[in-house]
Amino acid sequence: MIPNLSRRGLLLTAAATGLMGAAPGLARAADRSDILATMKRATRFMTNTVAVGDGYVWSYTPDLSRRWGELEASPTMIWVQPPGTATMGNLFLDAYHATGDEDYYAAATRVADALVRGQLPSGGWNYVIDTAGEASLDRWYDTFGKNAWRMEEFQHHYPNATFDDVTTQDAANFMLRIWLEKRDARYRGPLDKAIGFVLESQYPSGGWPQRYPRVPDGGLHGNADYSGYITFNDDVSAENIKFLTFCYQSLGERRFLDPIRRAMDCFIATQQPSPQPGWAMQYEVGDLEPVGARSYEPRALATHGTAGNLDQLMDFYVLTGQRKYLARVEEGIDWLEAVTLPELLWRDGKKHSTYVEIGTNEPLWVHRRGSNVANGEYYVNEDPRDIVVHTGGLRSIDVAGLRARYAELAAKTSAQASAGSALLAEPGAVALPRYFTTQARRVSDLNSGSLRATASRTSAERVDTLVAELNAEGYWPSLLASTSNPYVADSTGTVALGEFRITRVGDASDTSPWLTDFPQEGISTGVYIHNMGELIEALGPA
Repeated sequence: MIPNLSRRGLLLTAAATGLMGAAPGLARAADRSDILATMKRATRFMTNTVAVGDGYVWSYTPDLSRRWGELEASPTMIWVQPPGTATMGNLFLDAYHATGDEDYYAAATRVADALVRGQLPSGGWNYVIDTAGEASLDRWYDTFGKNAWRMEEFQHHYPNATFDDVTTQDAANFMLRIWLEKRDARYRGPLDKAIGFVLESQYPSGGWPQRYPRVPDGGLHGNADYSGYITFNDDVSAENIKFLTFCYQSLGERRFLDPIRRAMDCFIATQQPSPQPGWAMQYEVGDLEPVGARSYEPRALATHGTAGNLDQLMDFYVLTGQRKYLARVEEGIDWLEAVTLPELLWRDGKKHSTYVEIGTNEPLWVHRRGSNVANGEYYVNEDPRDIVVHTGGLRSIDVAGLRARYAELAAKTSAQASAGSALLAEPGAVALPRYFTTQARRVSDLNSGSLRATASRTSAERVDTLVAELNAEGYWPSLLASTSNPYVADSTGTVALGEFRITRVGDASDTSPWLTDFPQEGISTGVYIHNMGELIEALGPA
């Protein structure tokens, strides 16, 4: 669901880590005290006014009467899925590193405590935590979750943890950081549980499921439970590799090397043979055959997933110096070029279909009919007209960029490519990044879009704007383009009047989020994180 911008770049080299460890200096009109005061006031509003049980969702109306994560949240819920509670914890640690102000460390520990309270016995996390307990969470799933037509991951209350949308990984990274910060014994146990969860859930082939442990009766709409398949969607494997690499770097334990290498080799094993050397988003656990997932995710090869996995293989060469990771990269790039759509189907620079049929190289297009989860149905065919918008039927694939990167790496020796690799250094020799939230990173939050639009310097004019636009209450007013229908009643089999084939939302009973033509002003956690990241960069080294 969420395309990756630069998360993978955190792993590549000690040099890259060092670059992220220092926020650039800045000549600016606003002085340092203005920036510090703005950061402090904005943070005080979030911690003292917005937080519930020291956790956060994504968006709020100004009076806090309605709250949203990926779906509308009940008053007692907090969101783990980025840019939620764990991302806020990472931001507080970043602010602590930038300022040395113990108030930010205290805010980070409160977030850690909230995550510990919501950590599942398995050691991972669900998308959400309900501070009122399981009965309250069950009611939410049976109302808002069950009736969100396109949000199948919320239609069933799985009593297990998820790697989807970097949910468990974001929390696990934060638990690692908060423990490393002051070695507070309260956080070593939860950290060890999180590490154990990632290691235990890995399949012998090296891949990971989307959710773990498996549960009975997890399928929906007559389909098998997709959450146990080996999953590349939303960088499940890549994010777990990143977390385990951070553990190796910081904890100095060689036990992490084998699962990391097996995970990397799973990318090689699942690349399909010629003449279609791409990847699907999910695979059967036993025979590694491509398989579909949600109702609108057919058994097919995925162009965006293939591009991402090719980039990952090049990353693995940089991390290991092993040329086996480059062996079929060019082949995959050639395939992506070959499945470029005819020009008449290009839209807004997007030249590839998301899905390509296995065996034919023909594009597959996702459609739907009906008006809600009870009477609606998704289906796939070869007709490019009236495709649903929420699946991203078209993709912008930078084939030229992939080819240029491959050529650059292929020309380097193994030693040159892997110089400074955290995996080849002695355990503990390469420090973690100083900042985790100042890099460009897209999330599923339709109200923020990304945590940073760019990773470039914050201009003096931008700093002045951020200082000036923090309002009297202490937040940056944000237009909430994403909204949802409040839960009123369960969806029925009666198809409502209207046209819902290509929309994000169905009839009035559909609780899925959608983009309104009349956005209302509100409070955005993602915007707070984004703006704080810019101010952190503006401060320069503490």
